[in-house]
Amino acid sequence: MENSFSYQSRIDHLRSRKFAQTREKIEVEGLLDEDDYGRVLPPANAWKSIPNHPDGSFYGLEGWTQNFCSLMDSHPVYVDPNDAFAGRWVYFMSRMRANKWNPNYPFDHLKENIEKYDIIAGIGDDAHFAPDYKLGLSLGWQGILDKIEHYRKINTSPEQIKFYDAHEQVVKSIQGWIERHIDLTEQRIQEETDPKLKANLEEMAETNRNIVSQAPQTLREAIQWIIWYHLASRTYNRDGAGGQIDEMLRPFYEKDLAEGRIDREKAVYMLACFMLNDTIYWQLGGPNKDGIDQTSEISFLILDAADKANCSINLTIRVHDGMNQELYDKSLYYLIKNKNAWPRYSGDKALVEGFMKNGFDAQLARQRIAVGCNWMSLPGLEYTMNDLVKVNMAKVFEVAYQEMMQDKSDKPSTERLWTIYTPHLAKAVRTAADGIRHQLKYQKYNEPELILNLLSHGPLERGLDVSDGGAEYYNLAIDGAGLAIVADSFAALQLRIEEEKKTSWEEVTYHLESDFEGIEGEKIRLLLKNSPRYGQGNSLGDQWAKKIGEEFTQLVRQESNPELRHTFIPGFFSWANTIGFGQHVGATPNGRKSKTPISHGANPCPGFSKDGASLALACAVAQIQPGFGNTAPMQWELDPTLATQDQAQLIGSIIKTHFELGGTLINVNIMDKDQILDAHKDPAKYPELVVRVTGFTAYFSMLTPEFRQLVVERILES
Repeated sequence: MENSFSYQSRIDHLRSRKFAQTREKIEVEGLLDEDDYGRVLPPANAWKSIPNHPDGSFYGLEGWTQNFCSLMDSHPVYVDPNDAFAGRWVYFMSRMRANKWNPNYPFDHLKENIEKYDIIAGIGDDAHFAPDYKLGLSLGWQGILDKIEHYRKINTSPEQIKFYDAHEQVVKSIQGWIERHIDLTEQRIQEETDPKLKANLEEMAETNRNIVSQAPQTLREAIQWIIWYHLASRTYNRDGAGGQIDEMLRPFYEKDLAEGRIDREKAVYMLACFMLNDTIYWQLGGPNKDGIDQTSEISFLILDAADKANCSINLTIRVHDGMNQELYDKSLYYLIKNKNAWPRYSGDKALVEGFMKNGFDAQLARQRIAVGCNWMSLPGLEYTMNDLVKVNMAKVFEVAYQEMMQDKSDKPSTERLWTIYTPHLAKAVRTAADGIRHQLKYQKYNEPELILNLLSHGPLERGLDVSDGGAEYYNLAIDGAGLAIVADSFAALQLRIEEEKKTSWEEVTYHLESDFEGIEGEKIRLLLKNSPRYGQGNSLGDQWAKKIGEEFTQLVRQESNPELRHTFIPGFFSWANTIGFGQHVGATPNGRKSKTPISHGANPCPGFSKDGASLALACAVAQIQPGFGNTAPMQWELDPTLATQDQAQLIGSIIKTHFELGGTLINVNIMDKDQILDAHKDPAKYPELVVRVTGFTAYFSMLTPEFRQLVVERILES
């Protein structure tokens, strides 16, 4: 009991420190609409980037190597005697540049359509694909250096020699950072008077001395190694992708247990420290490549550790036919108990079958796991640009609608609007795909993937950046956003103008342009808004959503090029762009007012259904899945009165039903409406309140008022 209490008191200290650090970031840096992360504030004498271009930014192999190594050499060290692990990250290096894209490689030929259709092209954005941590755990830092040296002798062009030199410098700079933490830890050992904390620091120092060069041998060493790589990767370009964490750590845990180095309580303590270090996206359970469930004892320990940490956490449970029911039940228990939006759930059946439609076998498809907001990725094997490239389908609709109404050569109709909309959507998708192709061609001259290359299969072997032919696969993601806005708009126009004749095209257009001003404008807005909507079940809106979704999917698929190894995979996901996208779109025929947020991801518009909304939502989102291995997540908001432990089985059944119908990913919020309204008025009253904003979780108090309002509206109208 004494040992258990000691571990719990340390975890409580670390949780309190994390909340304090979050408050410090808000006070100094302001609000931020993204993951909370485990980052801490930089010191007053903050590191400054070193430009290598006249625009004041840094680019290319030389620029990134010089800056990263300089930053590692001066990066603050962080040791807390209550923590099992050393290290925190401080800087967003990729954001400390004047520009994010090298102006020597312009994409002016794309800018007109990017602006016209409000496309997020992703050109120059940070990496959104996964490393293979197992590779790093097997090699260690010295093993990676040996691998660099081995392939340096094989790939000997001047460009490749520079490539290997850069990666060698990067690894050695990370080792230097670790060594400075060892020095600080040894200093703290001399200063510490508490015998238990002193012993913890001694173990921390030994752990880091062991792994600064050698591959990890124990659970503590494995987790610390993962943390160092992850912190370096976060610092470099905000990467946050994880992997199959339970299977990754299982051999180390079982070996420690067998050799008497660890017990369950200590393992949970270390795993809780791991969860508090940063919000990495990890998957639990699910099948291995042969379809056998991977659940083990450490899967349950990770859930227990997350419960003790209970902060902003990103764990995904993979749901499949052969899953461990006890793990599923325990995950639901913690989801309901803590109401902190974790875990979330991915659907194995549709994801595997969909990915196989790209020509891959089932063994590979099962290895493509949930590792980000909406990301599916083959760790260390593919370049995807997950969650970076988005087409604002509502803006495309606005362009098409205005074109139709301005062209007086023919009468307006939904059929004519569709024939105008689809070519514009095709141009938008082609522009997004061309942007990806531009990135693939020039990214190595802009932001080479020096950290990701280390834990990928191919870059070091070939002497090529992962963006430049080094990856095994190029499965490239394009997401559609605003599906519900477009579907409901088509449905409202068809019903109210063409079928019921309760209004006219001219009247609707007038009120769209005036943003539904006045009494008459509000009457028309409500008439349109109360039309049959996407999500109501076999409604006119559902029919349009399916039609639009299938068109978008086909257009994205057409951009694939087998000769170039480019496979384009569609998804429906808006991430945190609902507000920004909405600001660029005027009033729409579904009754939405000008510049207000567009619909969230694949979800229907809020308020689509009051009775049986959960099942209706599950059915609706399942029907519009693109079906090629990427996700169209279901965002599920639950009132606490409908999410008690007595209702866990019902919640679990709805999750499974969604996946049986073809769903791919579910994010769940269990939020009290009164609490969320009070927190919206005064976020400081609820510093520990966590919400799943979209694919990521965040402290509600860290969100801007606009984003808090978005979450509030979703919950109030759910």
